[in-house]
Amino acid sequence: MAIQQSIGSVDKAVLALQRLSAAGPDGRPLNRLAADLGINKASLHHTLSVLRRRGFVEQNSNGNYRLGNAALSLAEPYLHDDSVRQMHGALKHLSRTVNEICRLGILVGEEIVCVEKTVPKSPINTWSTVGFRDPALTTALGRAIVSRTYVDFQSFSQAFPTPILHRTSNTLSTLKEIWLELVAARKRGFAREIDEFVVGSSCLSVAVLRQHKPIAAICITCPTETLSTQREQSLLRSLHEDMAPLLPHGLSLQMPVESTPAAHSVASRVGAFAGR
Repeated sequence: MAIQQSIGSVDKAVLALQRLSAAGPDGRPLNRLAADLGINKASLHHTLSVLRRRGFVEQNSNGNYRLGNAALSLAEPYLHDDSVRQMHGALKHLSRTVNEICRLGILVGEEIVCVEKTVPKSPINTWSTVGFRDPALTTALGRAIVSRTYVDFQSFSQAFPTPILHRTSNTLSTLKEIWLELVAARKRGFAREIDEFVVGSSCLSVAVLRQHKPIAAICITCPTETLSTQREQSLLRSLHEDMAPLLPHGLSLQMPVESTPAAHSVASRVGAFAGR
């Protein structure tokens, strides 16, 4: 009897996840989800509560249930095939060349996930480890990917509704500030994060592209005090000259792109707003 109940609970969880997957980012309210599945509302609520604690389900501002980051992350390694994992050798070569910590990250929902990290012989202290997650908009890794994913402020702001944690006095913590940085990153071909996560530590990042679509990003982390204009140019040159030839077939690195009219228009309006 206990086995049958266990199977029933698993069935409910799977059915709920499947239905929420079809519902998309808007999700479903509890009563509608229960009616769709033909499951008792109280019983379904218990199942959703368990899934929510594990991160497989979350609730949006309207109280609707939708898939959580844990569910979305299950498919990431499969969807990104072996290309991301094949970049380990290239990342290690880059770290040795620049003598700095280098990381590889992928975007999962609103978070950046560190999937590879290489460390030189004498690294500075760093906050990230493989598997570490952080809000994408606070990191150079995340910004590099997002700058090549969204070209208008409306779709960008809808994709990142979660308030940004103000980690240091340098943290860009509003969507308007970050959008200006994303437009600049797209135009110059790389993203920056200067003293925003940890004072004294800065990052430069470029997106890894497949047919112009970002699938990951590469980041070099170094002490802020060493990041002069000349050093920044040297690191970016090494990234492109030393690592690009070692990427798996079909992948390329982010390059400068002129801002689209929509991005330029919104950036101008945001800039005017910030200057008031």
